[in-house]
Amino acid sequence: MNGWLETESGTTRGIVDLLQRLLSEGIVDALLVPLRTPDGRAVVPTLIRDPSLLSQARPLAPVLPINAGMVLGQITATGPAGRVGAVLRNCELRTVVELSKVRQALLDDVLLIGVDCLGTYAVEDYADLAAEGIDPVSPALAMAGQGTVQPLEGRAFRAACTMCERPIPSAGRGAAGGDDYAPHVAIGLLGVPNDQRLWLSVPDPDLAAVLGIEPADEPVARDEAIASLIADRTAERDRRFVRFAEQVSEPLSLLSEFATCIRCQNCMVACPICYCKECIFRTDIFHHPSARYWDWAARKGAVRLPSDTLLFHVTRMLHMAHACVGCGMCSDACPVDIPVADVFRAVGQRVQQRFDYVPGRHPDEEMVIATFREDELKDLGG
Repeated sequence: MNGWLETESGTTRGIVDLLQRLLSEGIVDALLVPLRTPDGRAVVPTLIRDPSLLSQARPLAPVLPINAGMVLGQITATGPAGRVGAVLRNCELRTVVELSKVRQALLDDVLLIGVDCLGTYAVEDYADLAAEGIDPVSPALAMAGQGTVQPLEGRAFRAACTMCERPIPSAGRGAAGGDDYAPHVAIGLLGVPNDQRLWLSVPDPDLAAVLGIEPADEPVARDEAIASLIADRTAERDRRFVRFAEQVSEPLSLLSEFATCIRCQNCMVACPICYCKECIFRTDIFHHPSARYWDWAARKGAVRLPSDTLLFHVTRMLHMAHACVGCGMCSDACPVDIPVADVFRAVGQRVQQRFDYVPGRHPDEEMVIATFREDELKDLGG
């Protein structure tokens, strides 16, 4: 059911009131929601059981310090102690769906709450805005109501957001249509008047009735605004993919792309789809005896250090490119500013298209890496 939920206190407060109601009325036993830190310079995913603490919730804060889908996996994978409601952006929703396929997140006792993503800033940029006393949410909501999404003047969104063609948390809103798993509650911000009431999409009619949603047709401006945003994001994505294809055409150019890698493995730690509990790169296999470096240097004339950097990234691609959700956490975590997300998204798109696989489409869809089909890759001579 689509419709309006009246609110008298503005969009952010209206969302917080909705969350407080879900918790106070026992619809959920806990909420995972971005919470303001005491100094106000950051927000972090926080599991809340006391409704009064929601006064510090910042569900629309335009920052992504960590993919909260990975956090939701941590608090559900071995069985949650109750029903949890989780406020997530669409890349985080896709993450949860993918993790559920390998039982690193359980969705049985989860109420997924999606929010239109209006773009996010780097963590340090968001902290600077807070330090300067600048509120990035109010102008973003004003623009969203008019059907546009832009960063503040003189600021820039994270690269991953500028090429995210799936920013709307509801089925049928992906670039290809029908690509994403619909959350239990989707909060619409783009292309709707959002100051005195909330636009909600709630597939379960019983939950919609409990929440008191007034059924209504979707505003025409919303559909147009979403289509325009997806077109802009898709164009930026394709531009970045063309750049990657021009720069990386064979192994040596791929090595060049990762030339400054220090093999800190930050990208792997930050990636929500790197789900292996035991990683080959965290074993003694890559702790080489000292003599081996001398042997490599003697045979080749020189050996690049740290070693195995390209092997590290290629191995990661083989494991998770099919399920890359495009959250950009890998690029954010890189201390030497390698555009890891651009590379993985470009490779991931090719893999996903070949196997007709859309990360986050449905929990029942088996992962490519876990499925064998006799007729796959026949066109490659497989």
